[in-house]
Amino acid sequence: MTEPPVETSVRVSTLELFFDLVVVFTIMQLTDSLADHLGWAALGETVLMLALIWWMYSGYAWLTNAMAPSSTYRRTLLLVGMAGFLIIALAIPGSFGAKGWAFGVGYLLVTLAHSVLFLHSAGASAVRAAVGFAPLNLVSAGLVLAGGLLPSSSRAIWWGAALVVQFVIPFLRRLGGVSLIAGHFVERHGLIMIIVIGESIVSIGLGFAGVSLDGASILLALLGLGVAYYFWWAYFAGDEERSTAALAGITDPVRRAWIAIWAFGHAHFPMVIGIVLFSAGIKEAIPAAFDPLAWSAAAALAAGAALFLVGHAVFLLILGIRHGVPHRLMAAVLILPTVFIGRIDATAQVLAILAIMSVGLIIEDLPELIRSRSTNLHTFGR
Repeated sequence: MTEPPVETSVRVSTLELFFDLVVVFTIMQLTDSLADHLGWAALGETVLMLALIWWMYSGYAWLTNAMAPSSTYRRTLLLVGMAGFLIIALAIPGSFGAKGWAFGVGYLLVTLAHSVLFLHSAGASAVRAAVGFAPLNLVSAGLVLAGGLLPSSSRAIWWGAALVVQFVIPFLRRLGGVSLIAGHFVERHGLIMIIVIGESIVSIGLGFAGVSLDGASILLALLGLGVAYYFWWAYFAGDEERSTAALAGITDPVRRAWIAIWAFGHAHFPMVIGIVLFSAGIKEAIPAAFDPLAWSAAAALAAGAALFLVGHAVFLLILGIRHGVPHRLMAAVLILPTVFIGRIDATAQVLAILAIMSVGLIIEDLPELIRSRSTNLHTFGR
């Protein structure tokens, strides 16, 4: 059997991390806006905007995987893209109102910078691929801008059409033209996820605005921190290394590209939405402490944690990793009914979510811990 070629190890640059911080600011804005108007309409708007944002963030992850930001020209255009994301973030609170035009302008700026960089700075094969997808990305950005300029009553239709264009792009263009360095790609998505998980901690702090610091609120904050920790555990405790190995082991460039799109693009999206939902819920829960939560806040807590676990389980399955999948799915199923606990007591619901996640993930790791302990005892005995 022929061994797959060893890939060059490329670390994520500090500029890419700086870029990601700006993108996460847009996600924080979405969380705050959702928390202020928890309901079906706000959720639909949040999902639509985040889907558009996530598509272009993924585009930049592919871009810097194929092209290091190693020149002033490249860094300047990345700065232009960051400026576009910042405009989007600032427009989010009123994006379905008077600020829709700003969201559209920012989105067009992000897309233009991405297209120019791909067409003028990437390798020959990447440029050929960009010739295929860049015009379609610009069509999508044009729809976003048009929706932002037109009356808000039709905005969701225009932005939904832009999302449809984005979804079909991979099916219309041959994949594999852009080389994919597995280690860099996995690390880049891992960094954005750790920052997004950190956003749930920020939401705990924001929930204390105007709230007295007492034992009840501190307890709830610590329980929220515990849930964020198990978000980290689910994503990073061993599975990041396994996902790197799984992606690197796919030698066919077209199949690797498809797996990357479905695993790191589509499957990561529900994880991010899940964290946004949980963060919005915990922000609303902090002032409640031992009081009942509204249905919307209790549902946000339960659905957010469950959606994250389901998204990660799907991510592992797409990569062919079955380790931990049943535990995540079972935990997600058990978490959903905690919405009824939240209707009685906010702290009890967060405690229940934390208990379910911790037990599920600890049980998942028990066989490996037992094997490790047995190996150590055997080695010591020798």
